[in-house]
Amino acid sequence: MRRIVVKLGTNVIMRSDGKVALGLLCGLVEQVAALRSRGIDVLVVSSGAIALGVARLGLTERPKPLEQMQACAAIGQSRLMALYDDAFDRLGCRIAQVLLTEDDFLDPVRHGNLRATLHALLELGVIPIVNENDTVSTIELDRPLAPARVNDEQGEHVGAAQTNGTQSRLFGDNDKLSALLLTHIDADLLVLLSDVDGLYDRNPAEPGAKVIPSVSQIDSHVLDLAHGGNGRGRGGMLSKLESARIALDAGKEVVIANGRTPSVLERIVAGELVGTRFTSARVGATR
Repeated sequence: MRRIVVKLGTNVIMRSDGKVALGLLCGLVEQVAALRSRGIDVLVVSSGAIALGVARLGLTERPKPLEQMQACAAIGQSRLMALYDDAFDRLGCRIAQVLLTEDDFLDPVRHGNLRATLHALLELGVIPIVNENDTVSTIELDRPLAPARVNDEQGEHVGAAQTNGTQSRLFGDNDKLSALLLTHIDADLLVLLSDVDGLYDRNPAEPGAKVIPSVSQIDSHVLDLAHGGNGRGRGGMLSKLESARIALDAGKEVVIANGRTPSVLERIVAGELVGTRFTSARVGATR
C-alpha cells in the first residue's frame, strides 16, 4: 500500500451520549500517524461536524430546519479540526482542512486545482482532513440521492445527469465522497470505519448473524443485505455498499470495518481479514 483513504463515520467520532469519543479518536489518529511514518499517504475523510455542533449548542437532537443544520455544521467543523490538529500535533504530524462540494468534482478547473492541492499536501507529508462543506452545500443535506454514472473503463464519475428536473448527485454523504477521492487521487485502498463490524449475511439483530469476510461483486443480493441508516450520521450500510461499488468499478479495494476494533487500520493494511473486504478481479490487474 502506498496511499489509502480512511473514512471515519459520525458514530466513530461521537459516543452514544453525544460527547466526543476522544480515546477512540486519538487511537485512530495514532494508527494514521504510524502509517504515515511508514511512508504511506493517508487521507482522512471525517464526518461529525453537525453532531459536534449539536453538542456544542447543547441541543437534545439534530435540528430539522436546513439552515439550523448548516449552522451546526459551521460550529462543529471548527471543533472537529481542533480535535484533529491537537491529536496529530502531539505525534508530530501536520494536517490540512479540505472542505468539498460537488462542484469541486464537476468543474474542470476546480477539479484540477483540487487534485494539485491534494498531491502537494501529500508530497509535503501533510495529512488532509476532508469533509463535505455542509455550511454552503445544501444539496447534500436537503435532497434525496440519485445515483451518478461511472465510467467503468476509467473508474471516474462523468458528471451529473438531469433526473425529474433536478440534478443527480455525485455524493450525498462522506461514504461516497471518500470513494470519489479514492478514484481521483489514485489511492489503493478505501477503509470505511463505522460502528458495525462489516457486512452481515442477514440483519445483525437476528440470532446467528455473521460478518461476510469478503465480497467480489456487489449485486442485488448483496445490496439486499443492507439495512437502514445509523442514527447521527447520514450514511448507512447501503451508502457504504454503493461507495464500495464505485471503488470496485475503478479496480480498487474497500474494507468496511468497526472503528472500535483494536489496531483496525494497521491490521487492514497488513492484509488481515478484518470486517468485510471488497476485492474485484480488476484489483489484481491494476497492481
